[in-house]
Amino acid sequence: MNVPRRRFLGSSLFLLGSSLTEALATPLWKWRDPALLQTALSNTVAPPAPPAVSPVQFVDVAQQAGLTIPNVWGGIDHKRSIIEAKGSGLAFFDYDNDGWLDIYFTNGDRLDAKWPAGKAPTSHLYKNNRDGTFTDVTEKSGLGRTGWQTGVCVGDYDNDGWDDLFCCFWGHNVLFHNNGNGTFTDVTQKAGLFQEQVRWGAGCTFLDYDRDGHLDLFVCNYIKLDPGKIPMPDDTNFCQWKGVPTMCGPRGLPGDTNILYHNNGDGTFTDVSQKAGILKPGPRYSITAVSYDFDNDGWPDIYVAVDSEPSILFKNNHDGTFTDVAVMAGCAYSDNGHEQAGMGIAVADYDCDGWFDIFKTNFADDTSNLYHNNGDGTFSDLTFPTGIGVNNRYVAWGCGFVDYDNDGWQDIIQINGHVYPEIDNYNFGQTYKNPRLVYKNQGNGHFKDVSADMGPGISEHYSSRGAAFGDYDNDGDIDVLVLNLNDPPSLLRNDGGNKQNWIKLKLVGTKCNRTAIGARVKVTTGKHVQMDEVHSGTSVMSQGDLRLHFGLGKAETADLIEVIWPTTQKTELFKQVKANQILTIREGEGIVATFKPKPA
Repeated sequence: MNVPRRRFLGSSLFLLGSSLTEALATPLWKWRDPALLQTALSNTVAPPAPPAVSPVQFVDVAQQAGLTIPNVWGGIDHKRSIIEAKGSGLAFFDYDNDGWLDIYFTNGDRLDAKWPAGKAPTSHLYKNNRDGTFTDVTEKSGLGRTGWQTGVCVGDYDNDGWDDLFCCFWGHNVLFHNNGNGTFTDVTQKAGLFQEQVRWGAGCTFLDYDRDGHLDLFVCNYIKLDPGKIPMPDDTNFCQWKGVPTMCGPRGLPGDTNILYHNNGDGTFTDVSQKAGILKPGPRYSITAVSYDFDNDGWPDIYVAVDSEPSILFKNNHDGTFTDVAVMAGCAYSDNGHEQAGMGIAVADYDCDGWFDIFKTNFADDTSNLYHNNGDGTFSDLTFPTGIGVNNRYVAWGCGFVDYDNDGWQDIIQINGHVYPEIDNYNFGQTYKNPRLVYKNQGNGHFKDVSADMGPGISEHYSSRGAAFGDYDNDGDIDVLVLNLNDPPSLLRNDGGNKQNWIKLKLVGTKCNRTAIGARVKVTTGKHVQMDEVHSGTSVMSQGDLRLHFGLGKAETADLIEVIWPTTQKTELFKQVKANQILTIREGEGIVATFKPKPA
């Protein structure tokens, strides 16, 4: 379908070029002939109309919000090891249970750096002041760590009512227990999660795979990277990309295996990776994992984005084991059977047919994937038929299905950033720092690239990695938090998305896990039915808002809200619920709290 359009465009440019060439070759005195002038004007293509301005604009308000500390991650102009290029994620989560999203930023390091006392980069925790600003409370919280921290995921693993943090590192992963008083305690050893050997943890996700009411933990491991084998600064034996010397990897480097930890229900975990079948796919360059019930059987499955190798779809066998069915299901490779450099994952029922679909980001010179769930255990790669395949020049990382305009259809936001700073010295048609992308869901199975219309927060250029999505100002539309390599973060405030109606749900488990991860919600307005699940870990190595957000368009009431709780699979129904409010629903008790934003 694209070939005719390209030929038509080429023909148009040829005609325009021909007209201009003839005009420039015509002596000036001949332009006095009205007939000649009319012919020239008729052969000239009119300039395109300026793009329409979207009623929704994303504006970067990070600086005025108090998010000014830059990320530190490897060399700025040159990377000599793959660890310097990888980057990391971040999190939106309500650590103090006040109903407002706080922020957790991961951070990195520099190779061979010797930081003055108190000057080393650390991770940061920011408390939401409920007025559009944040306060850095890292020192009090106990979360400030120096090191190559990559991924983060959130879940209340001990069901005490406070969401905890699991943080992946190149080195040793850490489980931070939320003490409920603004502080966190490292309980990694106590919980049985500490490993002596250095491993490169990437993404992670909490899930209750056996539906026993306790959150288990899945951890992606990327590459076996020995700290003692990092190339020296004067080592010129680098690999190449398009003929340019660059750092090496991941191909040629040893991959690592993923881990599944079972929650014992007493604050400890047991590694069940072998028993559960997680090791069967062998070593992979795994980056990000998410857990959803992809086959609608009531049990959570796991999808893993893998770099430069086939991605993984672990089907839950209902007996404590998993089977990788990605190849058979059609979501391991591209539509032409090629391995891809999978980075980030977003999941949603984008066409509202009752089945969860998958969006996966990849490396430059390739498109992202949109895998449509066929409802029979298979997926179809509809990247090009849906309009997603129009961009292939970016290294894509964070991503999310986000109904940015509350019209009831999930749009897509994609975050980009190259890994080789050196390419800015060459004319490759690609740059190290890139804009973001927004694809609007047309409601008919197709998407449109509207990035140019979405405001300065989308058009600004960074080499970005992690992204988290959530309504940090509780005004009824979804905002975006972005980690930028060796730059301050971006906080993209959504201006205008709340002009249409919405509903937001905070679910609290009693018989299921306290965070209600795995709970499924359906929202019906007329004949339109939307669906989502509470999930931990998403985008790329990041954590978004645990609350579920549904755009309602012009509907002022949700006709029906259905909540299916994961452990018991029991359904609770709520009818004729007014729009534009945040509801807290506790399992077995119904709606226990409401919040209505003040009019702007």
